[in-house]
Amino acid sequence: MIPTPDGGALLGVYSRSGKFINDKRSMINDKPSSNKINDQLSSINYSKSTENFGEGDYWVIKLSKDNKIEWEKNFGGKGDDHLRTMVFTSSGYIIGGESRSERSGNKTAGIEEGTDVWLISLNTRGEEQWQKSYNFKNRDILMGMNVINTGDGKNSKGVLLGGYTQAEGRIEADDETFWMMYINNDGNEQWRKHVKGESRKKEERLSDLKMNKDGSIVLAGTSAEELGKENWKIVKLGDSQIDQLIEKQNIKIYPNPVSDYAYVEIGFDFIEADITLYDMGGRQLQSLKTKNKVTKINTQNLIQGAYLIVTKTDTEKTANAKIIKK
Repeated sequence: MIPTPDGGALLGVYSRSGKFINDKRSMINDKPSSNKINDQLSSINYSKSTENFGEGDYWVIKLSKDNKIEWEKNFGGKGDDHLRTMVFTSSGYIIGGESRSERSGNKTAGIEEGTDVWLISLNTRGEEQWQKSYNFKNRDILMGMNVINTGDGKNSKGVLLGGYTQAEGRIEADDETFWMMYINNDGNEQWRKHVKGESRKKEERLSDLKMNKDGSIVLAGTSAEELGKENWKIVKLGDSQIDQLIEKQNIKIYPNPVSDYAYVEIGFDFIEADITLYDMGGRQLQSLKTKNKVTKINTQNLIQGAYLIVTKTDTEKTANAKIIKK
């Protein structure tokens, strides 16, 4: 379940049910009651308007702020499709999990091998925008998603996914290892990597990943030489690592950390661009226009700490990265 900006909520359910209507009156034997709570319960109907397409489907329900069902959707193929996690983006919602279904039902993305990660993008009315499938080999399990926003926080530019892969049949080199994948707003993969941390056990399964306000990422799960003897495993990736991963094609800042002057290199093609420097509280400190791919900025008057540089081109492309003042 995730909150929605209108005060409601989005529910994501792994469903093995067909179409049904369940009247709460049956819970009180269809008899009128003077009890106020029972009267309120008897007025609520819970329903599923579609049959399942296969063994298990994604069932998504949008609730209003006063708990009314605004819409509900069912997604799946003929096999087993297991919803795991959801996020809210600037264009709507992304629903994620894993799928064993070939193209069938209302699933238009196929599978390559075993169980693949399956994402569906919906607008705020629950209408499908796109769906995509991703494969790491064997049984791929999605456990968490985090939205990556633009520097001003107003728009999302991509989603960071985390999960792990269980061995099925032959064993691949990176099975039972935490993985991350970054996609853009259209669901196109930008990069993927496996995260092993300082130690590597035989069985490692991610439970979730979270992005902190400082840009660092924490991956948490279990680690064991054999199942049944797990310990917790937590890996933290620093903000500089994430900046390099996510912004590596869009913006470069050097030297970083900086003393007196820094150079901002913009990776996009443009005629004119704006470069803006913010403190970590969002206060604008500097702003300048440039027509150069590489622009020198003055950082002499900054106090020691972290700052954010945001670039925006005349073609509406944006990028941002942190800069550290020594």
